[in-house]
Amino acid sequence: MSSNDTKYYLRPTGYVPQSVGKSLKKKNCSFEVNGNYFTSIQVIKRVNKKTTKESFNFLEFCKKNIIKKNIQIDLLYKNLLKKNNFLKNNLLSPERKYLIFGILNVTPDSFSDGGENLALENATKTTDEMIKMGADYIDVGGESTRPGAKKVDISDEAIRVLPLIQRLNYKKIKISLDTRNSSTMEFGLLSGVNMINDVSGLTYDRNSVRVIKKYGVPVILMHMPGNPQTMMKENKYNNVVLDVYDYLENQINFCELNGIKRKNIIIDPGIGFGKDYRQNIELINNLSIFHTLNCSIMLGVSRKRFISSISNEKNPKMRLGGTISATLNALMQGIRIHRVHDVKQVNQAVKVFEKLNSL
Repeated sequence: MSSNDTKYYLRPTGYVPQSVGKSLKKKNCSFEVNGNYFTSIQVIKRVNKKTTKESFNFLEFCKKNIIKKNIQIDLLYKNLLKKNNFLKNNLLSPERKYLIFGILNVTPDSFSDGGENLALENATKTTDEMIKMGADYIDVGGESTRPGAKKVDISDEAIRVLPLIQRLNYKKIKISLDTRNSSTMEFGLLSGVNMINDVSGLTYDRNSVRVIKKYGVPVILMHMPGNPQTMMKENKYNNVVLDVYDYLENQINFCELNGIKRKNIIIDPGIGFGKDYRQNIELINNLSIFHTLNCSIMLGVSRKRFISSISNEKNPKMRLGGTISATLNALMQGIRIHRVHDVKQVNQAVKVFEKLNSL
């Protein structure tokens, strides 16, 4: 986008429970996005880095024919209404509307659980517990990407993750591999990995996009400025929500141009990765804007530092309450894929929330 271009964004707002939403939809006063109902919509316009916002209740939005008057808005609105095939194909039952990825760091230095699962037996036991408690996927990582983390040698990363991946594959457990290295991706995929989770959004290793295309697996594209050593120095945004949106849109387009199907792309705004406290809050409060990218959306807020900024809790393992609060906020915005440490507690919270809001 050049400095003089005008770009529009749409953000669903005014969440209401299903029973209310269905009733209002009959009166053309609500619309459905990814299983959630909203009664209003915000139109955001950015020209030369200057942003203006205008909010409409849905009935007003329709009566003013805003969609027909603007090609960009028309496309964005159509994307909002499209069904999420990735979720549909991965859910265990029609009643369940969300997926949980259990975090398993096979690292000595991850911010919350570093060292706890380095031993294969410990990692296997933790995995079994997470699956029992409701995890749909296990997200295995062999390199810490916390702020300031040092780069891990690729051979060391592979040695950490491959024995566990092989064991999980034998148990027929769905695996997501958290790596930014193409060789680790390929070794993992040959050993039974079902999808790749790349914190660099396929920007770190140029060969990664080829590997994803070759194996035809889903890929999670996360936003992170720079790398773990530099990202907290590169969190300079004109508008954090729109800048992250634009980055993810560019990476989606890059993937499609290189033969990766959009239905196989999951996006992650990267909470805590190159964002300070206020930027994280801004992103979490505006997550529904990302639905117009027509991809599944993953959120990783588990035990993150922004929770400490609000609650003054320095111990990451004691941030479960904040994790659940942010997760429920995201559910109200239609975010259905959650990457968490505390699978049992988050699964219970989401299950109750979904039931209460379906009546």
